Amino acid sequence: MITSRLTSKAQTTILQPVRVALHLHEGDEIANVIEARRVVLTDDSLSTFLEWDSSADVEAYAAL
Repeated sequence: MITSRLTSKAQTTILQPVRVALHLHEGDEIANVIEARRVVLTDDSLSTFLEWDSSADVEAYAAL
């Protein structure tokens, strides 16, 4: 598990191993999905395809 701390301004850093795993670069948009008691960060590249945005799709692709 990779962890980071929340600052007094409610900010955190997306650490380098996470950026590498998600292929994130400066200016990329990420999605923050709240699932139960956790937040899942993903790249936001598929969010514009509304036909792939059902709860079944989110569950099916959650492990990718």
